[in-house]
Amino acid sequence: MTAPMRSRALTLRVADLGDSIERGRIGGYVHEHPLGTPFHLANWSVAVARGCRQRSHYLLVERGNGEIAGALPLTEMHSPLFGRALVSAGFGVGGGILADSPAIAEQLAEAALALAARLSCGTIELRGGAAPGAGWDADASRYLGFVRPLAADDEAELLAIPRKQRAEVRRALGNGLAIHTGCHADDLRAHYAVYAESVRNLGTPVFPPALFAEVCSEFGNSADVLIVRCSGVAVASVLSLYWKGMVYPYWGGGTAAARALRANDAMYFALMRHARERGCNRFDFGRSKAGTGAAAFKKNWGFEAQPLTYFTRTTDGSAPRSINPLDPKFSLQVRAWKRMPLWLASRVGPWISRGLG
Repeated sequence: MTAPMRSRALTLRVADLGDSIERGRIGGYVHEHPLGTPFHLANWSVAVARGCRQRSHYLLVERGNGEIAGALPLTEMHSPLFGRALVSAGFGVGGGILADSPAIAEQLAEAALALAARLSCGTIELRGGAAPGAGWDADASRYLGFVRPLAADDEAELLAIPRKQRAEVRRALGNGLAIHTGCHADDLRAHYAVYAESVRNLGTPVFPPALFAEVCSEFGNSADVLIVRCSGVAVASVLSLYWKGMVYPYWGGGTAAARALRANDAMYFALMRHARERGCNRFDFGRSKAGTGAAAFKKNWGFEAQPLTYFTRTTDGSAPRSINPLDPKFSLQVRAWKRMPLWLASRVGPWISRGLG
């Protein structure tokens, strides 16, 4: 797709993510843009496309001299249960429009709408980024983000945690838990086993194992897995991204045994230390739905909640797709999933989740 912009000096096209030079140019633009996130990188789009077999469409706006002036990573989601959608960015918590001006942002939004119509994707979801202009629904009430600076050392980090949670962390550190980091095949297998049990217990389907492997492959040294073990058995694990001095603990969870061991507390405290050793100075605790236990857990660690603004629109004016497990209409399915044998949930879950985005 190539289209003229309102200014003759600007053009819009779909990026070739198979071109290493193109990917490098995108990376440079995302790195310098104040709203850029790892989910805007070509690496993320490629990992999602390979790991979940969903097609990527990365829109670029360029000036006459070839400089990038706007970017929008889009993932074409297909789900037999939840319909079709165009998402920015697929499986990310960010990834909305990056643009040098409001006019360019609106042009990217218009192009996304036209693309969605051609692909028969009824819903478009833009997660963060610049406002797409009139006609879009903006929601800043559903999701919260949690970010704060990392302290200088372990003792300062403990003091940054409110007193009650600090006591929980100290108890966790006294449980003799072993910490390991890496991103090899064995690490990914251990992580997947823990994560699959964790999300099954929450009543949601697990993502395909290929998604985790592709993210680690695409991000290389900028991603790893931290595993907490008790007597040699993995009880908690988190896959994190590292970018521009920020650590993003992205996919994490614990087994049934993790709660009594306080393994999740040990895991996140160990990750803070590990991230400092990697040169990070900020910790992004990820998004949580407002009013949930996950949001309360992060507040207990001393993180202040910040609303995340997402934008949606439909191509035919109908209601957008709903994939929120807190939606009352999914309550029966969530309860049933929690009771499903782990082996079955791990087999069926990837088939369902690859179309959620």
